[in-house]
Amino acid sequence: MQPLSAWPLAKRRNLIGVFTDIDDTLTTHGAITPDALQALAELKAAGLHVIAITGRPIGWCQPFARGDAVGQAPPWPVDAIVAENGAVAYAWSQPHQLAKIYQQPAAARALNFARMQQIAAEVLRRVPGAVLSQDSPGRETDIAIDHSEFTQLPPDKIAQVVALMQSAGMHATVSSIHINGWFGDHNKLEGARWIVRALFGRRLDDEIDQWAYVGDSANDQIMFQHIKNSVGVANIRRFAAELSHPPCFVSPSERGAGFAEVTQAILQARSA
Repeated sequence: MQPLSAWPLAKRRNLIGVFTDIDDTLTTHGAITPDALQALAELKAAGLHVIAITGRPIGWCQPFARGDAVGQAPPWPVDAIVAENGAVAYAWSQPHQLAKIYQQPAAARALNFARMQQIAAEVLRRVPGAVLSQDSPGRETDIAIDHSEFTQLPPDKIAQVVALMQSAGMHATVSSIHINGWFGDHNKLEGARWIVRALFGRRLDDEIDQWAYVGDSANDQIMFQHIKNSVGVANIRRFAAELSHPPCFVSPSERGAGFAEVTQAILQARSA
């Protein structure tokens, strides 16, 4: 991983869009920081597409997509929030028209949901200390076991959960806070391809060198592998030993402050 300052100016100047993880990339201690929120707005104001892709549930994402009326917080300045590792999204299909869209048809989602609840119960029964993530009620297309958000699960138990999910035919990934499992071929990369096609009618692979990705953990590896303008915020270093595909560059600071640094590097290149 090279320092952010090594990111070539020409590559930064050529960008048309930014994909970003949310937890521990935009957020710090569970909340988006003012500098990260401002960075999203500055990217949009500069004419770039901005799309968040997360393992979080679609229900958890709703206040950020629609705006939190209770807290009087406005919607995040993004084109879409793709949730549950690429399965479902809130997307602005037209100005002021927010749509909830899915990759899988309704019948497949219903069947998979029933199967996943059975597997979740099996995981909780067989892995001591395993608990569902507190955001599980908002999940529609995956299950999540907490390992670092509100409960600490040791590495051997994390590996046991992953193995149980995989033995049931599920895909399983480990984020900075959760172990996610699901049925279907979607993942963060397929979610990125899907949302670019759905929103803009274009193939991401045709323009992939014009997109950047910012992330922080092992479940971002597929994006780090395929998007060469990839940046890890500094807290990615705690996963360094687990990364077969690390990001190309790393920011000086962690979490939301690191995302703000990535944004400034992009904007400085566009004005140079």
